[in-house]
Amino acid sequence: MTETTKQPSVLFVCSKNGGKSQLAAGLMNQLAGGAVTVYSAGTKPGKSLNPQSVDALTELGIDITGEHPKPVTDDILDAVDVVIVLGNEAKVEAPEGKRLEVWNTDEPSERGVEGMERMRLVRDDIKARVQRLYAELTGD
Repeated sequence: MTETTKQPSVLFVCSKNGGKSQLAAGLMNQLAGGAVTVYSAGTKPGKSLNPQSVDALTELGIDITGEHPKPVTDDILDAVDVVIVLGNEAKVEAPEGKRLEVWNTDEPSERGVEGMERMRLVRDDIKARVQRLYAELTGD
């Protein structure tokens, strides 16, 4: 590569880092193909990934089985260009000068939609947002 521009980086955050932030990270990694550095973390990391999140990504050919919930750290916050908070449970303060967005994602369970049908709707909502963010970060 002859470009001297820094590769964009993003941190996806949710409360447990087992579902929505993992979905977003998996989707961005697939879409970006290495053109964006991707992190995910949780404000109160859970013990494991949400199995339905894993399955929802597997349906799209994305394998995140090696992932695990991780905490938000100052090092990661300092390292990234953009911090995306998914949902309204997690609260994060980005360092000064960092772009911070809160994505109030679709919550189908509020409409009585549960199980894999719910997870696919959540995934597809996040996927559309990830695609917009990718286009902004890369100019594609």
